[in-house]
Amino acid sequence: MAKSGHAWSAAAAKRSEEEEGEDPLDARIARSGCLEQHRQLQECMAERRDWRHCQEQVRAFGACMAQRQQQRQGGTGPAQHPD
Repeated sequence: MAKSGHAWSAAAAKRSEEEEGEDPLDARIARSGCLEQHRQLQECMAERRDWRHCQEQVRAFGACMAQRQQQRQGGTGPAQHPD
């Protein structure tokens, strides 16, 4: 007979969490080298609860991610926008 939904234990929950592993988005950000900028953005969002008040952090994180993306594509300088 199957156990009811309330029969799980803390050990089973911990095992499930370990099996799930790290969030893929967090892992990707960590590999990008922009984890600190992301952390600062998250802190601002938690504190201010409105991304419009976190524009400095949004721009810093976006610039870091853009730079990393450009480096992966073979460029080394800042992103160029065609006129």
